[in-house]
Amino acid sequence: MSEEQNSPFVFGTGDVEILDRQPLYQGFFAMEKVTLRHRRFEGGWTPAFDRELFLRGDATCVLPYDPRRGEVVLLEQFRPGALGRDRTPWLMELVAGMNEPGETPEQVARREGVEEANLHFLGLEHICNYLGSPGGCTEQTTLFCGCVSSEEAGGLHGLADEHEDIRVHVMPFEGALAMVYDGRIDNAAAIISLQWLALNRRRIDERWLGSLR
Repeated sequence: MSEEQNSPFVFGTGDVEILDRQPLYQGFFAMEKVTLRHRRFEGGWTPAFDRELFLRGDATCVLPYDPRRGEVVLLEQFRPGALGRDRTPWLMELVAGMNEPGETPEQVARREGVEEANLHFLGLEHICNYLGSPGGCTEQTTLFCGCVSSEEAGGLHGLADEHEDIRVHVMPFEGALAMVYDGRIDNAAAIISLQWLALNRRRIDERWLGSLR
């Protein structure tokens, strides 16, 4: 095997052929069946095969963090995707929202901060972009850490016309991280962001505390 063949990311979108697309469902989200084939690592092409795709738009999530008080702000709300498991379907999450057409992730972050928690971000630090379930879902999530003052945070928030019922919690960063370790926080965006902050907290504190003086 050549060095090029053994390298990652040899293939790209040009190595996939979309043979057919069929819409299956259109509601709040959409589903479609895609018939495709793609190049194989050993050479040649796969036979044509079908996959059902959950067409979900991209999303943005923000971990609000107060470097002065060492606190994070988390949102508690009901999630139907967590039903049927041996746990509560009310999750502890980040500020989050779907990206609307024409919006940048930064604009989504600031809009959702106000809508979901009445928070105004003094700064945003990009964490990463990730695909949550690329075997069958198109959604990409952008994560930020947002600088806030948590002193007045709390209460109930959310848009009634979007059926949002959100309770805002303020807690020490160490307490939130402990909820990751014991499994009480078990959604990907919150886990990634809190662990990222654990690794980058000293740098973030130095940067944001300097700008807040």
